[in-house]
Formats: sequence, C-alpha cells, structure tokens
Amino acid sequence: MPLVSVVMPVYNSAATLGAAVRSVLTQTHSDLELLITDDKSSDGSMDLLMEFARQDDRVLPESAPEQGGAGRARNLAIERARGDYVAFLDSDDMWLPEKTERQLDFAAAGDAPLTFTSYYKMDAGYEGESTDFAPNGRVVRAREHVDYRAMLVRDYIGALTAMYDRNALGTRLMPEMRKRQDYALWLSIMRDGAAARGLLEPLAVYRAHQAGSLSSNKLSLVQYNWALYREQESLSVPRATRALTGAVWQSLRNSRI
Repeated sequence: MPLVSVVMPVYNSAATLGAAVRSVLTQTHSDLELLITDDKSSDGSMDLLMEFARQDDRVLPESAPEQGGAGRARNLAIERARGDYVAFLDSDDMWLPEKTERQLDFAAAGDAPLTFTSYYKMDAGYEGESTDFAPNGRVVRAREHVDYRAMLVRDYIGALTAMYDRNALGTRLMPEMRKRQDYALWLSIMRDGAAARGLLEPLAVYRAHQAGSLSSNKLSLVQYNWALYREQESLSVPRATRALTGAVWQSLRNSRI
C-alpha cells in the first residue's frame, strides 16, 4: 500500500485543528503520515498537536524555527515527506473518510501524477466533523482534465484536494510567496509537462473564510497573480497581460471577487 504524506501548515488554528487532524486519522486508507508545521502559534495549537502525536504516531508535528507564512510551513513539512504521494490539507478544512483511498485508486487508474477532487464549500461557522458530515454545502466541481494553458487563466485545483505522485515528480516544493503558493506549484508541475486529472466525486470540506482573510479578498490577488506570471512563470508582458485579463474575467463570472 502506498504511503501518503499529508502536509498541514498551522497558525493559531486551535478552534478547527482537531477536526482537521481527525479527518486525516480516520481515513479508510490508513498508511499515511501527517506532517504538520506550526508557524509559531500563540493559541495552544502546538499543545493540541503534541497531544495528538502522543495518541497516534502518524502525527508528526514540528515547530517552525521562525514565523515564515503558510508557504514556508508547507515546505518544511514537504521536506520531511517519506511517502509515495504528497497531499495537502489546511488546518481549517477536512477530508471525508474515503478521500485518500478513492483518490489513490483514481491516480493508479490514470496517467496523471497530479490529481484533485471536487469538494464541498461550507460556511466559516460550520462546526461538524468529517465523519458525520452531511453533504448540504455547495459543491465546487473538479474539471476532469486541466492543462497548463487553462490553469494560467484560473486555478482549478482546490489545495485541500490536491495530491501529487512523488515517485513520478520527485519532491516538489512551493514557491515561498505570501499568496498563491499552491497555485504556483500546480503551474510548475504542469509547465514541466505533467498532466492533472480531476475526480468528480466531492471528497473534502472547505470552510469559507470570513471577509478580509487572505482567501476571501480576491481583488488583492491581482498583484500576486501578476508577480506569479512574471517572476515564477517568466511570461512575457503581453502573455502575462492576457492571462491576467482572463483570470479577472473568470473571477467576475464566477463571483469570486
């Protein structure tokens, strides 16, 4: 059975952290390691993680040497990965119990080293667990196939659902940007010629962020998209402009800004 390395950055997440961790530990595919980097939390998150680690040796928390943001926290965890696959889950989201098993089967049946799934989008105040989750949230549908050109215009991959084949791609780190680190990673994988395939079944639960958070303030992402196109992807000014125009249009169409 393949070992799955689950990467989780944590910063002051004590209110939701327990549900996120339990959703990983109750997966029907149990051969996994949960690699957590605490980014200098001040709310007792690390104490909670150490308690989980005492109860289950698959929980492997470490404290970041200094506060560096989500991208750096993820990379510190990825660098410790031993698994055949690397998967991602933030500390305020959850997986449904069969997520890992279903996605591994899907990856094995296809030819794409990067896979992702549909997911449920719930209100920020949702307090349930993944084991008793009732699918009453809005479903964000995955595309069956995504290529580099389409991804330049819109990020179709929910980070909480993404998983890449480490044997095929090697250990891939995220660019240490303040925002869009996950998007930059997917783009770099596909720029190198790898395919990405989406499983239509919703297998994760995303908690919508409150207004003003990094994820909800979409207008502020324009400058980060531009930096990503120019600095990470080395696109020419005309091509970056076309990509950014398409991204803004897609966001407006989908009420994402």
